[in-house]
Amino acid sequence: MADNSGFRFGPENLFHLFKIITLDNQELPELEDSQNTETTEAVVETVNETPVPIENVVEETVATAHDDFDWGVDKRNRITYSKEDSDQMEVTYEGTFKTLNDNEIINATIVGLTDSDVILNVGYKSDGLVSKTEFRDLEELKVGMEVEVYVVSKEDGKGQLNLSRKSAKMMKAWEKIVDAYKNEVIVTGNIISKTKGGLIVEVFGIETFLPGSQIDVKPITDYDGYVGKKMEFKVVKINETIKNAVVSHKALIESDIETQRQEIIGKLEKGQVLEGTIKNITDFGAFIDLGGVDGLLYITDISWGRINHPNEVLQMNQKLNVVVLDFDDNKKRISLGLKQLTPHPWEILDATIEVGSIVKGKIVNIEDYGAFLEIQPGVEGLIHVSEITWSNQPINSKEFFTVNQEFEAKVVTLDREERKMSLSVKQMSEDPWKSAKDKYPIGSRHKGLVKNITNYGVFVELDENVGGMVHISDLSWIKRLNHPAEYVKIGENLDVIIMEIDEENRKISLGHKQIEEDPWDTFENVFPVGSIHDATIIRKDDKGAVVSLPYGLEGYAPNKHLEKADGSTAAVEEMLSFKVIEFDRNDKRILVSHSKFLRDNQDEERREQDKTRKRDDKKGKTQLNKVQKGLEKTTLGELDVLSQLKEQMEQDEKTSAKAEKKAKEPKAAKSEPVKEESKEETETTETDETTKE
Repeated sequence: MADNSGFRFGPENLFHLFKIITLDNQELPELEDSQNTETTEAVVETVNETPVPIENVVEETVATAHDDFDWGVDKRNRITYSKEDSDQMEVTYEGTFKTLNDNEIINATIVGLTDSDVILNVGYKSDGLVSKTEFRDLEELKVGMEVEVYVVSKEDGKGQLNLSRKSAKMMKAWEKIVDAYKNEVIVTGNIISKTKGGLIVEVFGIETFLPGSQIDVKPITDYDGYVGKKMEFKVVKINETIKNAVVSHKALIESDIETQRQEIIGKLEKGQVLEGTIKNITDFGAFIDLGGVDGLLYITDISWGRINHPNEVLQMNQKLNVVVLDFDDNKKRISLGLKQLTPHPWEILDATIEVGSIVKGKIVNIEDYGAFLEIQPGVEGLIHVSEITWSNQPINSKEFFTVNQEFEAKVVTLDREERKMSLSVKQMSEDPWKSAKDKYPIGSRHKGLVKNITNYGVFVELDENVGGMVHISDLSWIKRLNHPAEYVKIGENLDVIIMEIDEENRKISLGHKQIEEDPWDTFENVFPVGSIHDATIIRKDDKGAVVSLPYGLEGYAPNKHLEKADGSTAAVEEMLSFKVIEFDRNDKRILVSHSKFLRDNQDEERREQDKTRKRDDKKGKTQLNKVQKGLEKTTLGELDVLSQLKEQMEQDEKTSAKAEKKAKEPKAAKSEPVKEESKEETETTETDETTKE
């Protein structure tokens, strides 16, 4: 039954109405949510076909169906049923409907259509409403059509049945995707849009993700060209929790390629020539597509000549013929060659090239031991470092040559079978050592350029290809050098004397200090043992200090000879007086001591004090003798003389005390101690003579 507003009067409503009429303050158990709508509608139709007044129904029921029923009516005019009858009636009512569960998919029948909704009958105690927007995939909607719906809730907050066709479609689609993933079934999908890192693909009505790396076997940068396309995919990853799936088109291509690969590999043979297309170029070679299988063309197999990068001779998508060099079934690797399709350059090398021939080429590689000169692509000769120049000085080939530099060279050795050739650049000019003795006689003086410095000496270039070495010991007469760089620098000019020539070994011994006479003959007289000189400490080491002596010489003072008068040790840049304690002409060594200078100076002062005291004693005795002799003739007037004599003696004592005090202070050494001593002896002699008088 339905009123004019479209509301359906179902059997449940009829039951409640009947309960109100018949029961007297007795509540029935709660009704279950699962009911049979079809049964309900059948009942409604039966009622509509045979309308009977309520009063007559009651009377007819009392007369025929309920003979044992108590027909007593309460004060509210309500019929009362027994507990057993009520329970039986409820069971009969519940059996007329289906049992529904939340979150399940069931079949539903369209029983009505409105402008916005579809009314669905699922055999429950009430119908469900679903928005028409969830049926847009169906071309036509009509009453009586069966569809699958998802039970969101048997009873929502408003007591209504909540159904969803979209959710049902999603669940069914997800089940298909999971099945395709587990069984590796190929699915078809529509690419609907582009997203970050890939594309969105609709499969079974569900949006899945297609990564950019899974579109094709080759890198794809433009995703827009794939939007709107319908393609086949393989489900490679699923997430049950969030109902998300990842698909791949590349996996299908690789699967097809693998089939083709196995077929091609099965037919491969070494030496077989195949046509391929360059699909990728790297630093070490190029990958060639052989029609479903890739092979690697190494850079060393591209050309007989040297190349720095494959892109110098190859291009992307270039078609070319290659030869199969090797293949590995287990590792599925195929090695290809391109240069092998042409004869080896050594096989077609000009027959006129032989030992002594002059060849021209460019430098293609430089090593520490020499450089490689390419005469023609694939034919190279080695210019050893010893064949670069006639000079015997160490040569760095990387400083002499540059890549791609053109040179002419003479063939020194040639082996066509071993495909080896040695070349010489220096033999392009005459050997200057043949005339070295005439040009550089022993004892002759020359000016050369310092080209190299080692720990043991200096290499000096006399001519473009002729040079010699100055040993560190031949650089200076007077300086003791720890390293030649302390005396001269690279690039400076240096005067040298030819000391020895070894033409066979191409060696010249040079000297620099020999330009001047050996000054040590003179130094022996200037710096004798015992002589004293003022010197400045220029540097110190663990054992002592180096001091700067006059005339540019250097002396050495051991640590124990650096003690000063106050007990401290002399420091760098401090100027002091030193005494020579050793002079070695052969080793060019002078040892000096400041401590000995102080000790000897003190001893000398003590000796001078003793001499002064002795001289004063003699002088006093002489004066005393004079006084004693004159006492016999002393007069009153002579007493004044005695008084003056006493004063003079006191004055002499004071002078002697001052001299003694001054003598205790350190004083500079006298340059001629022997002469000074002679002077003192002279004074002593004069005093003695005066005493005698």
